Amino acid sequence: MTDELYRVEDTVDFDQALNESHVLEILAQLDQDLVGLYPVKTRIREIAALLLVDQLRRRLNLSAEPPSLHMSFTGNPGTGKTTVAMRMAEILHRLGYSRKGHLVAVTRDDLVGQYIGHTAPKTKEVLKRAMGGVLFIDEAYYLYRQENERDYGQETIEILLQVMENQRDDLVVILAGYKDRMEQFFKSNPGIRSRIAHHVDFPDYGEDELLAIGELMLAQQHYELSAEAKDALGQYIARRRQQPDFANARSIRNALDRARLRQANRLFAKGGQVSRKELMTLEPEDFFTSRVFQMPMTH
Repeated sequence: MTDELYRVEDTVDFDQALNESHVLEILAQLDQDLVGLYPVKTRIREIAALLLVDQLRRRLNLSAEPPSLHMSFTGNPGTGKTTVAMRMAEILHRLGYSRKGHLVAVTRDDLVGQYIGHTAPKTKEVLKRAMGGVLFIDEAYYLYRQENERDYGQETIEILLQVMENQRDDLVVILAGYKDRMEQFFKSNPGIRSRIAHHVDFPDYGEDELLAIGELMLAQQHYELSAEAKDALGQYIARRRQQPDFANARSIRNALDRARLRQANRLFAKGGQVSRKELMTLEPEDFFTSRVFQMPMTH
């Protein structure tokens, strides 16, 4: 009896659907773009799998509530939150959960007005731009400053709540920021917490991962490190991570920009014939002259 009820048209080809969606290509690009972050990548794969299965269920008329897709990305600066949000927007588009697949990244200043009557049109204009894609709000806890009774951020939050509920089939909202501050933000705004389905925590990078990130950044710009410069960058990272304003990959990018500046000045001062190899290679002195090496290391 079971065999008679099981018909060919009641099956779907999972592999074909996966290939047609190109989701694996997007996930591979995420792997290439970002070093480490294995818990984050695993979570994004899980969400992608959920969406693909939901899509296949719809093909077989297995009706269900569309999965809630609003997310929270927590972690320190420079841990890849914006990059992952961009890839998430692509995945949502490929699987038919967003019309456009674009990402609109904003902060409080883009949403909250400075006088009465200014906030609502400002917020609605951003939401209009984001419709059909993903709205990424960085440092979302700054939306409303409770200590200021004249703050207009609450108006933005109320509009956001309505849209997250009533237009969730046409807009995915990702709120991002430091973990502890986001936790406090959700406590003071339970309506927002109840609308967030996926909480993704971005860990800090380790020293080896930061070194690999640095080498990847340089390779993308046709630069490389001499063996001694690689050791110098490793020492730089160990010192820089101890400073309170360290911002993971963002700080490494800034350090490499300054190292390239020192290399340029070194070659300028040298003059004469310069080889392709010299133009490409950073040397230890391009790092050791950083003020980071003038500061005592803390333990």
